[in-house]
Amino acid sequence: MKLSDFDFELPERLIATRPARPRTSARLLVAEGGGITDAVVRDLGHFLCPGDRLVLNDTAVIPARLSGMRARQSAQGPTEAKIEVTLLEPGPDGTWAAMVKPLKKLSEGEVVRFGAGLEATCEAKREGQAILRFNLEGEAFDAALDAAGAMPLPPYIAARRAADEKDREDYQTVWARHPGAVAAPTASLHFDDDLLAGLRKMGVGFSHVTLHVGAGTFLPVKVEDVTTHKMHAEWGRVSEAAAREIAETRAKGGRVIPVGTTALRLIESAARETGEIAAWEGDTDIFIYPGFTFRVTDALMTNFHLPKSTLMMLVSALMGQDRLRGIYDHAVREDYRFFSYGDASLLIPE
Repeated sequence: MKLSDFDFELPERLIATRPARPRTSARLLVAEGGGITDAVVRDLGHFLCPGDRLVLNDTAVIPARLSGMRARQSAQGPTEAKIEVTLLEPGPDGTWAAMVKPLKKLSEGEVVRFGAGLEATCEAKREGQAILRFNLEGEAFDAALDAAGAMPLPPYIAARRAADEKDREDYQTVWARHPGAVAAPTASLHFDDDLLAGLRKMGVGFSHVTLHVGAGTFLPVKVEDVTTHKMHAEWGRVSEAAAREIAETRAKGGRVIPVGTTALRLIESAARETGEIAAWEGDTDIFIYPGFTFRVTDALMTNFHLPKSTLMMLVSALMGQDRLRGIYDHAVREDYRFFSYGDASLLIPE
């Protein structure tokens, strides 16, 4: 498999920079068997059955993008300069790994001040990232970050507009519970409370799992032989209750349908050792590409993904490369909106 096998032409006008409003008015492409149906998300129940189970990632996105001033002593005395920071993940010692622009201008020992009483010292630089130690911890850190930070919009949106207050709601799921993600599980952004209530009433079950999505989800694949690509690791947890619910659904003949590739990667990680879903917690770097054997997933609700991305490889593994190519050709031809704030698809393999 070559990287070029997962490429396609996407008109720039189809890249969504704002979500559909209301959330459930986003379009929904349903690919089942050999057919394609054009629908909208609020009609999702028409394509589900009583006894199906949706698996929802309940991570919450933190306002991880920070603008600050770095302070240093120079031969001319104290100086300041602007710096942009995107938090990536916390370390076990209380530090944070972060992307910094411009990283080369930041020196070890320098202090960056962000406002709201929040500041950080650069303790090290490695692998293109800075290791930052903040002056606050716990609830004080969370409060200051909420005041000083902005939602970490994906690069293809951030290049077109700055994050604003609307994104604090738009880029968060209605069931977000556990802060820690620096990117949203975007297929989940299409749901609201009314849709959830309607699906529950018709007999669809829900299970919550947690995968803290990292900024590595946007990293490009740089190797031509995709099987040699190294995935970034992300922390996740499948509780005993969620594992039991999913196993019972399968035993009763219901379908297990993760909402988003993050939920899919997590439940498949939890089934890797035994082939059956089980409670699980830890870091997963599972890489799903054509040839992968799905142990738990029967279908997937997801957005439309970037060319040459690991997510394109995942959905190709589920649907088959030729079939997926036809689905994406249809989506482009019918002007579906792409990427994080774009429209959705329900992919049901044969």
